[in-house]
Amino acid sequence: MRSAAALALAAAVALPACRPVRYEPALATRPYPQELGQGETIQVQVLNEGDVMVVINATPRRFENVDLWLNQRYMCHVDRIAPGETLRLSFDLFWDVRGEGPNPGGALRYFQPTPIRLAQIQVDPKTPLIGLVAVPMERELAAK
Repeated sequence: MRSAAALALAAAVALPACRPVRYEPALATRPYPQELGQGETIQVQVLNEGDVMVVINATPRRFENVDLWLNQRYMCHVDRIAPGETLRLSFDLFWDVRGEGPNPGGALRYFQPTPIRLAQIQVDPKTPLIGLVAVPMERELAAK
């Protein structure tokens, strides 16, 4: 009986180490700005290429010092998105308010990758967010 209790305690302590999410409390960001809502949606396409998010700015607009939000949860600060530019941002750059990050894809992944369902740009603390066009990849469509 005593060994069963010790085994249960050991399992309970070890279980949090097997988290299905990336966790780094020191990299926690601020909460998603739900109160701003979303204004316009522009022709900036966002694709998931395994361990990176590809951002294709097909507009004549330039964005500087903006925050890119993923799925109303994860945030990454971006210095610049120039007109016609294609950015490749590692999912390692995205974090949420708890210090959790999205699961990247790729050949050596352990967990289901986080799909890109919604991507938005925040230009300042008071303006509504700008919606981007999330383009689902074939593997994301198959997982639905």
